[in-house]
Amino acid sequence: MTKIQQQWWHKSVIYQIYPRSFNDSNNDGIGDIKGIIQKLDYLKELGIEVIWLSPIYESPNVDNGYDISDYYSILPEYGTMDDMNKLLLESHQREIKIIMDLVVNHTSDQHPWFIEAKKSKDNPYRNYYIWRDPMNGQEPNELDSNFGGSAWEYDESTNQYYLHLYSKQQPDLNWENETMRISIWEMMNFWIDKGISGFRMDVIDLIGKNPDKQIKENGPKLHDYLQEMYINTFGKHDLLTVGETWGATTENAKLYSDPKRKELNMVFQFEHMNLDKIPGKRRWDLKKLELVELKQVLSKWQYALGQEGWNSLFWNNHDLPRIVSRWGNDGEYRVKSAKMLATLLHGMKGTPYVYQGEEIGMTNAVFDSIDDYIDIETRNVYKERIKDGFSEEEIMKSLYMKARDNARTPMQWSDEPNAGFSKGKPWMKVNPNYTYINVKNALEDEDSVFYHYQKLIDMRKNNNLIVYGTYNLLEPDNENIYAYERILENEKLLIVCNFYEVEKKFYYPVTEYTKARILLSNYNNSGLDISNIRLRPYEAIIYQISEGKSDK
Repeated sequence: MTKIQQQWWHKSVIYQIYPRSFNDSNNDGIGDIKGIIQKLDYLKELGIEVIWLSPIYESPNVDNGYDISDYYSILPEYGTMDDMNKLLLESHQREIKIIMDLVVNHTSDQHPWFIEAKKSKDNPYRNYYIWRDPMNGQEPNELDSNFGGSAWEYDESTNQYYLHLYSKQQPDLNWENETMRISIWEMMNFWIDKGISGFRMDVIDLIGKNPDKQIKENGPKLHDYLQEMYINTFGKHDLLTVGETWGATTENAKLYSDPKRKELNMVFQFEHMNLDKIPGKRRWDLKKLELVELKQVLSKWQYALGQEGWNSLFWNNHDLPRIVSRWGNDGEYRVKSAKMLATLLHGMKGTPYVYQGEEIGMTNAVFDSIDDYIDIETRNVYKERIKDGFSEEEIMKSLYMKARDNARTPMQWSDEPNAGFSKGKPWMKVNPNYTYINVKNALEDEDSVFYHYQKLIDMRKNNNLIVYGTYNLLEPDNENIYAYERILENEKLLIVCNFYEVEKKFYYPVTEYTKARILLSNYNNSGLDISNIRLRPYEAIIYQISEGKSDK
């Protein structure tokens, strides 16, 4: 078999819900917890076993819930703690687990800890945050915020600056303060005791920061903090933990996810998601994705974490644009390319993540004006780029391709007004293509993207080869086709994906005893002759391969 100790989350597929945009039960234009409960049967039909729930805590919503003002309360527009308890109960009755978003690099500036911290330099909560004296009447150093501008904000009442690696309304917590860390453990255990099944940890690689040396990611004490977190919280339970780590490399990913180290189960690494930006520049500076580069990066991670950790597999989340618009074809070949991208990813070793709407092939939204974009990062970037001399056309093109808003348009349930998301005015504009891209249509079409995802999810539940098989990349220099094998003992899968709309051929070496059968394809009549496969636009096929003489 394999050296990896089997875990329940190895066979699971995780579905991310962005509550604000998922389903509105009370028609105030904002998705809510009761709305999620109403759609649990839909998720059960899809086959997912875990929901990753983006923040539903009390928040001023400066950064759409990632600025938390009370970890123990539910934001009223989402519902109540009773609603949350019911969601846990109803989910568990359907054998669906819930993991919560853990945002502990920073809080909201409206959190009681920060309100107290600002009162005076000797307040007991002062050192829950990071404060520095001015340097020559200016910011302590040149450290930048990830949302643009300085990472330091001046507080007149105490004549010091506080650190915020995101918006100024999101002050960073001081992880060197043991009392603060204990407060975090208490909060995490509160949610564990309530019955959640794990945590997705927001920008967790920043908690070990050293601002004086301008170190953001992977600070010197990061892994000490994570091991302490493991001991005091989730390490006592059989939970799933995944860290968001924008600065991860294949080497430090092993530090996070090697079970022997007792830190996390896996991390989100984003190396592959940076391949369509100009090196050394920001993600808004676009370049065409090169498939050979994508193969190099994804394969590197497959090989590196083969036995010393575990991969997360994803194309989309609440911070990323829709993959079918980004690297697929959201026009004529939307359905075919969405299925191809799903096949390519779900055939790999790791735990797949599906972001709401991905399973029906939702696309980026073409908005007319910056006024249609709500995200704080998007608006800041627009202002910066106008100031830097970029044209309106250039900026809007970048936003269409990369803005986080693309992931946050309301879920498209039907062709009814507002896509069936709400009978009230949605908090954000609905993508106009909801009239034909929606769940209702997908469920009525047996050839839809939805049913392709359903088959991929079912395959992972019932086939150890796709879960634990060794990954082997084929033809690394092929500029059009992504092909790889999964091998486990005497069993083998061949996954072949045409990444573009031009027809191409793929040749697989066979013997007279090679047998192949198709487990899944996004075309109804894919070829069985694997020695000479003619791949049509965006065609993706999973073959089961066997070697052996005939029984005759």
